[in-house]
Amino acid sequence: MLNDSDGGTTPPSVTLAEAFRYWLRLGFISFGGPSGQIALMHDELVEKKRWISEQRFLHALNYCMLLPGPEAMQLATYIGWLMHRTAGGIIAGCLFVLPSLLILITLSWAYLAFGDVPVVAGILYGIKPAVVALVLAAAWRIGQRSLHNRWLLAVAVLACVLISAIQLPFPAVIGIAALIGAVGARYRPTYFSLSSHHSTSGSTTPTALIDDHTPPPAHAALEWRKLIRTTAIGVALGALILLLLNLLLGWRNPLVQMGWFFTKAALLSFGGAYAVLPYVYQGAVDNFGWLSASQMIDGLALGETTPGPLIMIVAFVGFVGGWTQEVFGPFGLFWSGCAGALVATFFTFLPSFVFILAGAPLVEATRGDLRLSSVLSAISAAVVGVIVSLGALFAAHVFHLEQPLARWDWLAILIASAATIALVRFKVSTVRLILACAITGLVISYAPIRPVF
Repeated sequence: MLNDSDGGTTPPSVTLAEAFRYWLRLGFISFGGPSGQIALMHDELVEKKRWISEQRFLHALNYCMLLPGPEAMQLATYIGWLMHRTAGGIIAGCLFVLPSLLILITLSWAYLAFGDVPVVAGILYGIKPAVVALVLAAAWRIGQRSLHNRWLLAVAVLACVLISAIQLPFPAVIGIAALIGAVGARYRPTYFSLSSHHSTSGSTTPTALIDDHTPPPAHAALEWRKLIRTTAIGVALGALILLLLNLLLGWRNPLVQMGWFFTKAALLSFGGAYAVLPYVYQGAVDNFGWLSASQMIDGLALGETTPGPLIMIVAFVGFVGGWTQEVFGPFGLFWSGCAGALVATFFTFLPSFVFILAGAPLVEATRGDLRLSSVLSAISAAVVGVIVSLGALFAAHVFHLEQPLARWDWLAILIASAATIALVRFKVSTVRLILACAITGLVISYAPIRPVF
């Protein structure tokens, strides 16, 4: 090991095999949503293993937060790329997603095969109100970071009205928010500026393998020809697979429609999974009919209790869509579901790999000069309103709010209220909350007076 001027020592070089084992383990333990996953990586990679310094870690994270898609998965891909070139980035990103995909395929099959069993129905009765609480808590959490003044609050309210009352498509709402941000940057720049998400300590810390002043490795050098080539390869790969599916199955086949739909969803997922869920809901439930509103809520519950990015709910949507549409016929339902899950996952995450593998050299070249724009500030505010509308939509289905007041499910409302307080006030972990609500639903299902499932 090398001595450092600060009195620390540089950790030994990390082999690709060592990195592979770490990323594989992370894929199985990455619970807690993006905040928990980023905190987990920070604790391991910055504090314990010292593979990367605090500033380099946050610099990569800032870039990933600007992108559409799951920032935790993109951060893992970025660090994997920085340490071991393209192969390291692909391994890190794939292993972040693969365990969750396999688990969700198994859970989706069990859900469709045994979902009508009374025990399972009772568990789901308790979980569904928890999902409403999770969405509302997400809106509260993101709102605290994004709504710094009355102008941004107004953008959030406008977004909520546009998508829920006027039923404007999600991309249009984001476009309007971006336009407001652009105008705000010109006339009210102080109200639309993004404050720093992180602060760094000025204290002396041990040297990291990739430290603050470590020069970028040779493969991180910015070459515009290489950037264009990487982007072209990624776009061509997605287009080729979509074209092959189209030639084999026809454009109207659900797998082809899923490929195109989830590509668009991936490019619109600014602000995390909760922000794009209304768009996924509109398409998968209302437009294509791949699954019902109730199944969508159940899928979100499953996604919250499995490792990996929350946007992995697309695997559930794809599995249920492939199953219900009988892509491979009535006797191949499991394989139809697997095909749907694979297609949804591939086209959702392909853009994230392209963004990192193509754009990371540019970020490394401009390290220290990465700025957050007022447009993204307005989009972040709009995301809060969109998430609130999603929570209201889920609540209407779970609590039967379309029924007369006397027929509302007050027991479910009570569970959701308690779950929301537990999340916001007492910071209860998602997995524990889901488990507690599942047990509550199971107990209620065996009570003398049981709810109608």
